[in-house]
Amino acid sequence: MAFIASAFKALCLSLLFVVAASRPTMRPKVFNVRRHGSKPDGKTDNANAFTSVWRRACTRISGSSKIYVPKGTFYLGGVEFVGPCKNPIEFVIDGTLLAPANPRDIKQDTWINFRYINNLSISGSGTLDGQEKHSWPLNDCHKNTNCPKLAMTMGFAFVNNSRIKDITSLNSKMGHFNFFSVHHFNITGVTITAPGDSPNTDGIKMGSCSNIHISNTHIGTGDDCIAILSGTTNLDISNVECGPGHGISVGSLGKNKDEKDVKDLTVRDTVFNGTSDGIRIKTWESSASKILVSNFVYENIHMIDVGKPINIDQKYCPHPPCEHEQKGESHVQIQDIKLKNIYGTSKNKVAVNLQCSKSFPCKNVELIDINLKHNGVEDGPSTAVCENINGSIRGKMVPQHCLD
Repeated sequence: MAFIASAFKALCLSLLFVVAASRPTMRPKVFNVRRHGSKPDGKTDNANAFTSVWRRACTRISGSSKIYVPKGTFYLGGVEFVGPCKNPIEFVIDGTLLAPANPRDIKQDTWINFRYINNLSISGSGTLDGQEKHSWPLNDCHKNTNCPKLAMTMGFAFVNNSRIKDITSLNSKMGHFNFFSVHHFNITGVTITAPGDSPNTDGIKMGSCSNIHISNTHIGTGDDCIAILSGTTNLDISNVECGPGHGISVGSLGKNKDEKDVKDLTVRDTVFNGTSDGIRIKTWESSASKILVSNFVYENIHMIDVGKPINIDQKYCPHPPCEHEQKGESHVQIQDIKLKNIYGTSKNKVAVNLQCSKSFPCKNVELIDINLKHNGVEDGPSTAVCENINGSIRGKMVPQHCLD
């Protein structure tokens, strides 16, 4: 009798497993923006139609949602997509989103903004076209403190456990992608493009973020390919092509009060091609805040005709004369930095520039297998400059090292 009961129980469990396995996987509900009033004619403002679709997808209770932008050109004024949402959302862009040509028609800091969202996925073969050429002549911020504020292309604030994949951002008015207080976010397969002389068009800019992964991405801009600002930790960058642009920059730091430490950065298997800088850490003199920059690893980095391949600059002053210039040393402490297998060519004779703070000298900077040759003929071989730095050398060192 016990045997029969056991066999019956096993049969019931098997039937339950078969039934469960045979149930179709619940697919997300698809919201095609064209079926909800959007027009791909390149001139009708679709901002209201897009936000209406977002609200329906975001508030949907029974399962995840997918917002789909098909091929075509969708003109879009400034728009915000705000959570929290009931379930995960996919935003698939296969068409072109077209920004207003006149920057004054965007009444916010960011053209397309996502806020307070978890489990967001943005992907597709589409393009974010910032229509920059009307905006760049207005950008005179290097000489005018009252310069007009231009909009970033796409922003993420308080967005967690999310990703962006395969999208192209073209010719932003200001920066391309901006991240603030974002945690656990993957960026992969993204293409970011603007001319090398376009002002302030940072590729990816982030502050107060953690656990960000950037991989297999091409960035060519008129400013930093990636800008890493106050409070960012646990950032992993790999297989990135940077150029044109100003390199991968930490900072600038120390100008404002209440800035936070920047820690745990890894940059590996990356190429800098024709950039003004490659590896760059920049802090202001006479810093307003005392913070720590630590635990950085740069490994397997190829420099091709880079202006300053390795550049630690603790006397940062982009447009002299600077307010902080000649008023004291930087209070930003840089320590525990490893640079390994950095190779290629430098446009300038000084290929390694390590200018640290006299008040807070750089500590534990490791140079391992550095091979950076000057591509100029008349000025002679590449050189290194060191100020206020403590560190060590291992393996090959071109240029000849200047560490004590």
